[in-house]
Amino acid sequence: MQNQWKNISLKTSELSCVRGGRRVYNKLGFSLSGGELLVLRGGNGCGKSTLLRQVAGFLPIYEGAVNLSLDGEASFLGDSLHYAGHLSGIKPYLTVSENLILWSKLFEGTEPLDEALSFWGLIQLKDTPARLLSEGQKRRVGLARLMLAPRPLWLLDEPNVGLDAENLTRLEDAIKNHLACGGMVIMASHVGVDVPNATDFDMSILKRDGHKSEGEAA
Repeated sequence: MQNQWKNISLKTSELSCVRGGRRVYNKLGFSLSGGELLVLRGGNGCGKSTLLRQVAGFLPIYEGAVNLSLDGEASFLGDSLHYAGHLSGIKPYLTVSENLILWSKLFEGTEPLDEALSFWGLIQLKDTPARLLSEGQKRRVGLARLMLAPRPLWLLDEPNVGLDAENLTRLEDAIKNHLACGGMVIMASHVGVDVPNATDFDMSILKRDGHKSEGEAA
């Protein structure tokens, strides 16, 4: 990955979310700079996935703001992030290569397909229809998409689910490479990751009072 991002930052200010009439979190603030990883922790239902989806723009912001800055200038978040959720988001009747080529075209990818296939150990599976893959293999295809069209911010919702030890190492290496290029990562995870410059944020503290909770991570 050749892209280098400089003077990049993400900041949320007094971010609040209400779903189904319930306040999930209130006045949540954190900041992130290039080369940093924020790991969201906490039990099911504490708001990890909700926060990722709110930052990604998939959920409305009840109060507060999410701001991304590139080289000191405000940047549109939608053009600057990749989101990888619980579902791998691949089409079952396309092959592994066809899925990745489609993704690359949609996101104007510039990185070689074979490099992503090789990194994730998918070369031998490139002509295999996605419907025949195991859950772990599907997860790797979904993560390989991130490498084809470099964007500075990765939002990863439990990306380690379904990965064995070898591929967990690949995931950690992918994150390290992205951070080394000046990128940023926000990841929800129940397990630890061996990545420098990682900051843990336990979102379960926001559940003490579902209507008046406040949180801060830096």
